[in-house]
Amino acid sequence: MSKIAMVAALEREISVFIKKWTRIQREHEGRTFTFFEHGDTVAVCGGIGLAAARRAAEAVIALYRPVLVQSVGFAGALDTKLRVGDLFSPSQVLDARDGSRTQLSGGEGTLVTFMAVAGVEQKAKLAQAYGGRAVDMEAAAVATAAQAHGIPFGAVKVISDELDFEMPRMADFIDSEGRFRTTSFILFAALRPWLWSRIAVLARNSTKAARALAAQLESFGNELVPALPASSTTALPTGGRK
Repeated sequence: MSKIAMVAALEREISVFIKKWTRIQREHEGRTFTFFEHGDTVAVCGGIGLAAARRAAEAVIALYRPVLVQSVGFAGALDTKLRVGDLFSPSQVLDARDGSRTQLSGGEGTLVTFMAVAGVEQKAKLAQAYGGRAVDMEAAAVATAAQAHGIPFGAVKVISDELDFEMPRMADFIDSEGRFRTTSFILFAALRPWLWSRIAVLARNSTKAARALAAQLESFGNELVPALPASSTTALPTGGRK
């Protein structure tokens, strides 16, 4: 039984944080998930997107019965003030599919969960439509799973791409299970030298973001674990549109 469960999309987002943790594979509803265990904390990297995040959240809840579920990982900036490596703990998570919101305590600003990789134009639209500060593809699904089981939910994100950074064509390389097909993307990029500089920047940004997130999560875990009760309750998310 773990006190804290963290749900990320890809292992590279939390690789610095979990590098010495115990890796274990367990099955849930016909799928095999890789969990990373350390003391009272467990992490799972469920894949990119809402469906993958919901499956991973349900699996970690069923198998570990945590008292807190957190969505952690990378996010894109919707605010010009946010830079690569900045940490972002939102006061609410907004699901762009229906406008529903999950209210959080102690944070500031809105994290928008969108259904696809957001480029510069889409980021601008999301910022204008929702007043969001950052965008990801998973947090709303993790929040829904936590709510369904009456478990407190939190979100800690780190900015990996700024508002004016145009992401390379990533969506074509995400499979139906939310896995990123790295080898296919490398072959695609190898034939397109005009993408190399942008991909190099993205790689540097990801490394910087992962290190910043690891430091934050380490600090968070040290502060939170002793304070968590044996059981806990949480307020339900609010709904509606902005």
